Amino acid sequence: MSAVEIPWRDLSEGALQGVIEEFVTREGTEYGEREVPLATKVAQVRRQLERGELRLFFDQESASCQILRREDVVQHP
Repeated sequence: MSAVEIPWRDLSEGALQGVIEEFVTREGTEYGEREVPLATKVAQVRRQLERGELRLFFDQESASCQILRREDVVQHP
């Protein structure tokens, strides 16, 4: 596995903001019929990270960050 979990609290505020903004603006992350402001999307993801519902990973092969739901993370021995 090339992805390494990164504790979101280890990122600077600016880096975390950038990672979350990139995540919520990716194609395919639409929230439905209504337009949701970027700040609202960022706040929602941040709260999910704080509650442990989402986890942050750095993929070494693609040199990119991924945010995954806790239940979607496959544990490897």
